Amino acid sequence: MKRNDLVRVDINGPVATVVLNRPQKLNALNKQMWSMVGDAFNGLNEMDNIRCIVFRGAGDKAVGPGADIKEFETERYNSKKASEYGEMMHKAVLAIASCKHPIVARIRGLCIGGALELAAVCDLRIASSDSRFGIPVSRLGLVMSHFEMAGLIELVGKSTALEILFEGRVFGSDEAMNKGLLTKVVGPEKLDEEVKKVVENICAGAPLVNRWHKKFANRILEGLNQGKTLTEQELREGFDCFDTDDFKEGYKAFIEKREPSFSGN
Repeated sequence: MKRNDLVRVDINGPVATVVLNRPQKLNALNKQMWSMVGDAFNGLNEMDNIRCIVFRGAGDKAVGPGADIKEFETERYNSKKASEYGEMMHKAVLAIASCKHPIVARIRGLCIGGALELAAVCDLRIASSDSRFGIPVSRLGLVMSHFEMAGLIELVGKSTALEILFEGRVFGSDEAMNKGLLTKVVGPEKLDEEVKKVVENICAGAPLVNRWHKKFANRILEGLNQGKTLTEQELREGFDCFDTDDFKEGYKAFIEKREPSFSGN
């Protein structure tokens, strides 16, 4: 996959790491980076050999402080320009939310504004205890658009999402955990070890099963939110795993009391 300095994609076996790589600006997201985040996750979505993706910021000071405010004068100075910019933001959020692979956000330092929006649509969020969170757009006279807000509401619910937006505070990891923003909080010295352990556990599972579970979870939430019922075809998909080589291997390994070796088929 093509690499770029501002958004780097590193692939190590079945694990891909997407890195916001602008540490001199605390990984603040500029227009180019929003577009590249979307391209990175769309590209990884097409790669069947990937079993897990880690999303993070370069260095240990921040995933990111949000969008680059200095671009507002040139890229977001009126509603038309802001709408064009917003399209790139929406595509980035959608690319993460719709990616078939499990995604783990590794959070250290600031995870503010747009960075939190992206982390919110990852599947798991593991943070160090010294991390800081918030979406203080009300202090800038900015609105978080429908599509950006959807992931936050899905994660923490309407009231908590509105609390975060109304108050515009920056808060710590314990409060973020209590609000439901995070999956785990560990000490800074244990963060990479914990992320590695979680990723290894994910990769040890059958990749097709992980993808099905993610698809089913998204489908269930969509149905609950939109009043949809599952079709017969969708219901039958819950049993397709029994026709896979991975099921045969997993069952055989269990009987033989050994670790399974899944092929993704």
